[in-house]
Amino acid sequence: MRSLNAKTAIKKPKGEMTNKPPDPRASMWDWIANNLRFQRMERGLSGDAVAKILGCARSTITRLESGEIRLKDAHAAKLDQAWRTGGFFTIAIWYARLAPNPGWLASYTEFESRATIIQAYSAQAVPVLLQTPDYAKAVLLAGHNTDVEGGLARRLARQERLTRPRPPELWVLLAESVLTWPVGGMDVQRQQLRFLLELAERPNVFLRIIPRLSGASEALDGSFKVITVKEGLIGFVEAPIGGRLVMDSDGAHSLQRRFERIGAKAAPVDSTPELISRAMEAL
Repeated sequence: MRSLNAKTAIKKPKGEMTNKPPDPRASMWDWIANNLRFQRMERGLSGDAVAKILGCARSTITRLESGEIRLKDAHAAKLDQAWRTGGFFTIAIWYARLAPNPGWLASYTEFESRATIIQAYSAQAVPVLLQTPDYAKAVLLAGHNTDVEGGLARRLARQERLTRPRPPELWVLLAESVLTWPVGGMDVQRQQLRFLLELAERPNVFLRIIPRLSGASEALDGSFKVITVKEGLIGFVEAPIGGRLVMDSDGAHSLQRRFERIGAKAAPVDSTPELISRAMEAL
C-alpha cells in the first residue's frame, strides 16, 4: 500500500474551516457553536456549502463556529430544515437565551467598551460606571469577592470610557432608595453622592431619580442595562450569581421599552441635583 505523505494524507474540501471550536462547557452559546461545526463536519460539508444553506457569507460560518457571533432564529430554522434535526438548533438557542452565561462579565464589558449609548436602571446600588473607589470597594467586600483590588481596578478602568474622546451617552435611572442606603458607611455614601452631583453636570451623563412615592412599577423587577453598539441593541439582566446577556433584537428592544416606561415615572433630569442634595442632608 502506498504510504501517505504530508501532502496527500489529508485533503480538506475547498472552503472548509480551520478555526478552533470554542469550549462547549463555557456556555450554552459555545456549545451551540461547537455543535454547528460538529454537524457540518459529520456531513462532510465545507463552510461554503453551509453558507449557501443560510444565504450568508462564508466568513459568517467561520464566525459562528468560533463563537464570535451567535446563531439567529432564521439561520437555526434553515439548518434544522436542511439537516432534518428535529428542531435541534431552534430549541438550543431558545434555551441559550434563558441560561446564565458564565462569561457574562467579559462579554458585557467588551460590548460596553464599544457602546455609543448606555441605558441603565439600578434598584439596589449605584451603577459601576458611577461608583467612587471607596463605594466600589465596599460593594466588592460585601459580595465576598476573592480579588477586591483586582475587581476595583477593573471597575475604575471601565469608568475611563466616560471621559475618553467621543464618550458614550450614559442614561441612568436610579431608585431613590439607592441615594440613602449607606454603602460603606455614612461618609462613603456622602462622598458617593457628591460624585453623582459632579457626574450629573457632564454633557454625556443623564441621571434621573425614581421617587419612592412613584409606587409600583416594572422598576420593582430588578436592575438591567441596554447598550447600543454597531451591531444593534444588547441587553443585560442582573442576577445574584451571574448576569444574562440578551442578544436577540426582540428581547433587547423589550428591555429598552421597559427602561422608557420606568423613566416615565422618574423625576425630571433638572431636579436630580436637588434630590441628591436632599439625600445628603438626610444622612
